Amino acid sequence: MRMPATDEIRTRWGEFVWTADNEKQAKVVIGRYPPGRQHSAIIPLLDLAQRQVGVETGTQGWLPIPVIEYVARHLDMPFVRAYEVATFYTMFNLAPVGRHHVQVCGTTPCMLRGSDDVLEACHKKGLKKGATTADGLFTLTEVECLGACANAPMVQINDDNFEDLTFDSMTAILEALARGETPRPGPQIDRQTSCPEGGPTTLPEMAGENHDYRGEWA
Repeated sequence: MRMPATDEIRTRWGEFVWTADNEKQAKVVIGRYPPGRQHSAIIPLLDLAQRQVGVETGTQGWLPIPVIEYVARHLDMPFVRAYEVATFYTMFNLAPVGRHHVQVCGTTPCMLRGSDDVLEACHKKGLKKGATTADGLFTLTEVECLGACANAPMVQINDDNFEDLTFDSMTAILEALARGETPRPGPQIDRQTSCPEGGPTTLPEMAGENHDYRGEWA
């Protein structure tokens, strides 16, 4: 969904400018690129703008058309070039979202390992795909692969991944967020990142220290 540049949107966001801290950060980002290549900063600056909108609205953030125009002017870039980037990458929201943007992966590995149960947990809590809950707390989106296939099924909520999910663990995450808590990201089972469940099965001594095996292998 894309929000057009209505009169209401232009009234609300037409005077958008960087905060003092974000203006400093924008200069740092642009300074990473050679002279004449400032257009390369478009992705991080759109992200910075989206986060600023999120802070101002108490949500995960989105990019109104006037905000994209502002970023394009900041980089001396044609608006359409900036808009092409904003519409290509799904990390950019082109319509308002809730405080917690729940992106459920529905690609094959996650589907085979239970993404339908994850979606069902969302639906039981009143979340509907492509919509924001009436209290403005959650927006639910089904997305393609988010790159955590070894830990399927998984969701991304704002900046955090939650992996190895079940109906019950997804329900618990949503309930914790609704209470204003911060649930633990990453695997929701007994595993470290994408290691085997239950701990390493080879070179186990390396789990806690840089163990020297050379004497044992001689």
